Amino acid sequence: MFYALFALTCSYGLCCIWLAVQWQRMAQRPQLPVDLPPHLRLSVVIPVRNEAANIGALLADLEAQTLPKNQFEIIIANDASIDDTTLIVRQFQATRNLNLTLISLPETPHTAPKKRAIAAALEVATGTLIVSTDGDCRVGAQWLQNMAQTYAQTSAKFISGPVTFETNPSRWFDVFQTIEFASLIGTGACLVEAGHPTMCNGANLAFERATFDAVGGYAGTDHLASGDDELLMHKIAQQYPRQIVFLKNAAAIVKTWPQPNWRAFYGQRVRWGSKWAANGRVATMAVAFFVFLANLSLIVSGVVWSQNGLSGLALGAIWLVKLLPEFVFLRLILGFLGKKNLAPAIVIVQFFYPFYVLFFGLAAQQKGYVWKGRKLR
Repeated sequence: MFYALFALTCSYGLCCIWLAVQWQRMAQRPQLPVDLPPHLRLSVVIPVRNEAANIGALLADLEAQTLPKNQFEIIIANDASIDDTTLIVRQFQATRNLNLTLISLPETPHTAPKKRAIAAALEVATGTLIVSTDGDCRVGAQWLQNMAQTYAQTSAKFISGPVTFETNPSRWFDVFQTIEFASLIGTGACLVEAGHPTMCNGANLAFERATFDAVGGYAGTDHLASGDDELLMHKIAQQYPRQIVFLKNAAAIVKTWPQPNWRAFYGQRVRWGSKWAANGRVATMAVAFFVFLANLSLIVSGVVWSQNGLSGLALGAIWLVKLLPEFVFLRLILGFLGKKNLAPAIVIVQFFYPFYVLFFGLAAQQKGYVWKGRKLR
């Protein structure tokens, strides 16, 4: 029993070491400032539903972009909001210096409302590069400049960007979500750079409009409510291998909010888990299953130790070969994301995390969840 558990956690630890090395070797983008082609135009697509509390701040961030305003447009796809989202956007249209278009979608049943909203925005988009974020996000002044320059340098078909949370360090739930989310962002970045794109986040990504059309857009995944980010990336990677890049630049970090309570967090994680379950890619499912087993092994080792099946030294070895490399990797990612002050909390999260993985690994198998006030599947 010891050798099996130790081998599994040791393999996981080696993977974390590989991730840490891969992250350190990853070049910052754009590598050098470049003059942008005068014809390059970006379309910033923002699907929103009931974002009156946030959309004004995001639009103010976009107004402050260093990218010349004649090189980007903003398209808000309002998905049947019932708050003041429309009013706030129209006020920006009337009073601010932004090329801003508002599309209002009716409240009709749809299996994938976010994909519907993005598709509606693309019908009027004129940009070569489509940049996507969410209505509850904040972006830095150089966000679009970095996206445009990275595209100009790499000719990438798909660009994945870094995302983190606006964290209240005094709220443990915020801290946990930030650390857990950092692991996803860091792992996704390293796998993209290694040529095996698996994870990305719709709050910060870009893709060529022509490439979106070439792969058939969301066709084949439009029966799933989630997956407007990762499933699209996988479709593009299949047709255009090695043309997916990660934008490693602190100025390109997009910030959003952690979930305010357990119910919202549960709904979000089940939603994310649903697209993994529907992915169908052997490599993606193998990664998910390996992570699940590695964390389960810690729980199993604890149970076996409690029944005198393992010595304390053996238990410590099993946990240490997993937790120490994982700590090193997470600390690197948190430092990049500007969250280095949260590094001491990694240890606490690591001891809780195996139970979290076990719970959501099983919960993600359920059908249906509530998101943005709608029952989806």
